[in-house]
Amino acid sequence: MQSLTGKIRDTLKKPGRRYSILALVGLFALSPLGCSRDGSQPAEESASAPPSPSPALSSAHQAAEGKRTMGPFKVQVPAGWLEQQPSSSMRKAHFVLPKVEGDEVDAELIVFYFGMGQGGSVEANIERWIGQFGQPDGSSSKDKAKTSKKEADGFPITVVDVSGTYQASMMPGAPERHNSPGFRMLAAVVETSEGPWFFKLVGPQKTISHWAESFDQFLNSVKRT
Repeated sequence: MQSLTGKIRDTLKKPGRRYSILALVGLFALSPLGCSRDGSQPAEESASAPPSPSPALSSAHQAAEGKRTMGPFKVQVPAGWLEQQPSSSMRKAHFVLPKVEGDEVDAELIVFYFGMGQGGSVEANIERWIGQFGQPDGSSSKDKAKTSKKEADGFPITVVDVSGTYQASMMPGAPERHNSPGFRMLAAVVETSEGPWFFKLVGPQKTISHWAESFDQFLNSVKRT
């Protein structure tokens, strides 16, 4: 079969026919020679397409199961947890624990580390976390909160469990506050030689109850690196 280039050359040889340079250029652009050999789109069209997801985070949420190293220790992330890109340098990890049927939102676990000697004492943080909850009957959240202590591979861990209406500030120092009744928090401080690490899991009570055992396993999995 004669190539399109050959047809163009034969056409030009025919007497009595004149073609503008622009017409010939347009005809050439429609030929296979005007495309790349692999059939891909021109560079300008490819550049306008959405960029490929990075290997580290293929979507907004991705499966998180597996080992994670966090400073001087590593942990085993339970099956079913999802991971999200932390929004600041102080947030060392951000996990989403999917909601159960009947709840409207997922639970979220944020891991914070502020540096050596930063972040306040264990007691101050436990008290602050408890203070982020109010009770429907006006009673003290401190009286209802449960605090426990344990160790994992030599690291002291303090855990607090409190439920009620979640009323923490939307952002540190901001006047706007959450108003989420029927919420529960499981939070922990892991003490290390490099300073404390803070783990704060908040969400609807049913969803937190569903994931409570896996959160406990997560803390128990702490091992020295």
